[in-house]
Amino acid sequence: MILIVGLGNPGSQYEKTRHNIGFRVIDKLSELHNIPLNQKKHKAILGSGYIEGQKVILAQPQTYMNNSGESVREIADFFKIDPEDVLVVFDDISLAVGQLRLRKKGSAGGHNGIKSIISHLNSQDFPRVKVGVGEKPAGWDLADHVLAPFPKNEAEQVENAIKDAAAAVKMILTDSMESAMNVYNQKKS
Repeated sequence: MILIVGLGNPGSQYEKTRHNIGFRVIDKLSELHNIPLNQKKHKAILGSGYIEGQKVILAQPQTYMNNSGESVREIADFFKIDPEDVLVVFDDISLAVGQLRLRKKGSAGGHNGIKSIISHLNSQDFPRVKVGVGEKPAGWDLADHVLAPFPKNEAEQVENAIKDAAAAVKMILTDSMESAMNVYNQKKS
């Protein structure tokens, strides 16, 4: 069983923000694979089902970004899921809007949601799909940037990135992380 976690913040005011791209990828996976997000437990909204025959749990932690690890740990403990079977999808400001970067493991890279997950799982050894949301403009506060909605001129790139991230997750499950990295870690022109 694979736990697929999309990071974000609960509440309608955060729905379309850069920080909630992980939630949006989980919504897309739910839609594409007919996995209803219909359970509220372990401080998350959950759905369970199958992606190409692979049993998965989709999760959107409701703890706010900086405490995502609390929820991830509860879910992983309850379902007895090892860190290497926890796939996390989240926003990355060091990548251009729409760019993906897949990694087998690694540090938090300054992302507070990932810091929380590393702390609560006591491991950096979980795979991730980073979705580029663009660098913060000069003079902006980082929180203001990641909690801002995407401008209209980036809407198409964002929708394509969400579809690509969902496709990358499927490829990780059905083929391998290496294959998905070869396809999706390419720079977009």
